[in-house]
Amino acid sequence: MSFQDKLAQYAELTVRVGVNIQPGQELLIATTTDTVEFTRLVVEKAYEAGAKQVHVAFSDPSVIRTHYELAPDAAFHEFPDWVVKQRDAIIDHKGAFLWIDAEDPDLLTGIPAKRLSDAQKSAGKALERYRQAVGSDKIAWSIVAIPSEKWAQKVFPDEQDRMAALWQAIFQTVRIGDGDAVALWQEHIANLERRAAALNERRYRKLHYRAPGTDLTIGLPDGHIWMSGASRTPDQVPFIANMPTEEVYTVPAKLEVEGTVRNTKPLVYQGNIIDGFTLRFENGRITQARAEIGQELLDELLLADEGAAYLGEVALVPVESPISASGILFYNTLFDENASNHLAIGDSYPTCLEGGKDLERDQLKDYGLNTSIVHEDFMIGSSEMDIDGITEDGKTEAIFRKGNWAF
Repeated sequence: MSFQDKLAQYAELTVRVGVNIQPGQELLIATTTDTVEFTRLVVEKAYEAGAKQVHVAFSDPSVIRTHYELAPDAAFHEFPDWVVKQRDAIIDHKGAFLWIDAEDPDLLTGIPAKRLSDAQKSAGKALERYRQAVGSDKIAWSIVAIPSEKWAQKVFPDEQDRMAALWQAIFQTVRIGDGDAVALWQEHIANLERRAAALNERRYRKLHYRAPGTDLTIGLPDGHIWMSGASRTPDQVPFIANMPTEEVYTVPAKLEVEGTVRNTKPLVYQGNIIDGFTLRFENGRITQARAEIGQELLDELLLADEGAAYLGEVALVPVESPISASGILFYNTLFDENASNHLAIGDSYPTCLEGGKDLERDQLKDYGLNTSIVHEDFMIGSSEMDIDGITEDGKTEAIFRKGNWAF
């Protein structure tokens, strides 16, 4: 299969399986100027699928960097009203959102941590309705990624043709080039659904993680649901929010996290890298955070709001997953979280609680869930990690042994 054939199949997969555009639907694509060729192809595929309107919001990484360097401090305490109205309109029209990522992991290196934090706080508050719609699957949404020169240089510094190497790695993660990608994804999601169903049958009350630097117990709330990457809108239209996806995930009980956890892959956050960090939890709250790289930014992240110091997601990914087996460190959470068990600081997904989709955000705390303007996944898995499930009656069962499923 030629590169152009793979590119076309990727665009088709993004439209037909990722956001799953329906006839007469609107689509808003958010991306950067590094993705123009692929974005044009996605627009074409979306119209072929029956989209009524496809809107593209481009941003330029260089312009973003300049903004953070030169804009006055006041700019980071505001968020553009027109962006809020644009996203609200898509929600009102039951449209769909698509992000095409070509992230430079070092884009904002050197920018003061407070500027980055203030910008995120402003965006989080302004986009409350949008975040609730996405978090509750009220609308279809998806994230995919393609290479940029700077990202490829970060991932493959010793490769002569870095872009080609990163393209090939991405194609492999999304099952492009090995036959009918749509059929392969249907089979893959079915396998993840079986894993989630097995966990839902067991109804664990707690999870206990053990690995070098990690000894952590996480409580699970009553009515929690393990999910795969497959979701459905209220109209029962299926979509896949993250492509690739290798995880099954659920929500933790906000106040029932105890112990210590250490990351195993770098966290790319706000165009910077945080790494070599250990978090200590007491009564669910992070009471100590130490990082070898990015301490100031980690501190700002945890102070974003009250919920930023608590967990919002628990996700299981075996080290035998294709992305992990590739041995590639992507420096991009979309990929790296699907190579490793991970947790998320901040906001919970209401979809992971029985009846949660119908709850308002301020009701989630009554069910033991965390809410926050942030949701940041960080990777903790390795071939040395064991995880036990603890049932309501105190029985302990092996879930993971040496980084892989034990059942």
